[in-house]
Amino acid sequence: MKNVLATIVGFIVAAATVYIFETLIGHSVFPLPEGAKPMDMEWIKDNMDKIPVGSKVFVVIAHFLGIIAGMFVAAKISKISLIPSYIVGALMIAATFFNIFVLPKELWFSLSDGILAFIGFIIGTSLANKQITKS
Repeated sequence: MKNVLATIVGFIVAAATVYIFETLIGHSVFPLPEGAKPMDMEWIKDNMDKIPVGSKVFVVIAHFLGIIAGMFVAAKISKISLIPSYIVGALMIAATFFNIFVLPKELWFSLSDGILAFIGFIIGTSLANKQITKS
């Protein structure tokens, strides 16, 4: 039961981290254009060229940090298994790649988002491993 809780809380932390960096910080520092509808996928697809580069950079940072934070918290709660961390990391990588393939992006954006997602998984695994109690 503890591992289920660790997975759920880890995923919530990952999603909250993405929201904080992508939306609260990224959109504050680099505001979207007037009349933007950030929750409307069709608007985003049609207006990707109008979204500031800085805002896109914050999306990449958000995905990277979300994976790390979620995996770390899942391991911190579980203390005995890396499986919750792996599940959180895998779900976040899947979400990142869904985002890459569904929305048209510049090559630099897609590459950096995908590569940093995997680097985040590696860092997240390393940090999570340090939280596991060896018996």
